Amino acid sequence: MQFKVPQFLDIEDKIFGPFTFREFVYLAGGAGLCFVLYKLLGLIWGAIPILAIAGFSLMLTFYRPNNKPFINMIEAGFKYFTKNKLYIWKKDKDKIKNDRMRIANESKNEAMGELGMKLSGSKLRDLAWSLDVLDLSKQKDSNV
Repeated sequence: MQFKVPQFLDIEDKIFGPFTFREFVYLAGGAGLCFVLYKLLGLIWGAIPILAIAGFSLMLTFYRPNNKPFINMIEAGFKYFTKNKLYIWKKDKDKIKNDRMRIANESKNEAMGELGMKLSGSKLRDLAWSLDVLDLSKQKDSNV
């Protein structure tokens, strides 16, 4: 037995001419609110609120950013402003390396200061060279 599978579930039915029920409610609600403001405030005082409400109503009806209803964007913006945010900060690897080198140099300087030793650049080079030479001579002796 074969069953018919419904398709195009995300498409709303056009009920009021070219408008869906939701679009019609947006238009009728906006027009009704504009009429109420016109009666309460008059045309001169109510011009700005009437234009704002009419524009918002038209955007809800016709504007579709990224092919989605505008109400979805309003909902996302509302959630963004009302919910907690999680900020993730990623530290640079170069900065970590520089911080580690700075801390190592500071601790080395503190240790040398405690021992009363101060190495100049030439003494440090001589010490490093002598350690390299000693290591090379040990390696030659062990290979023979």
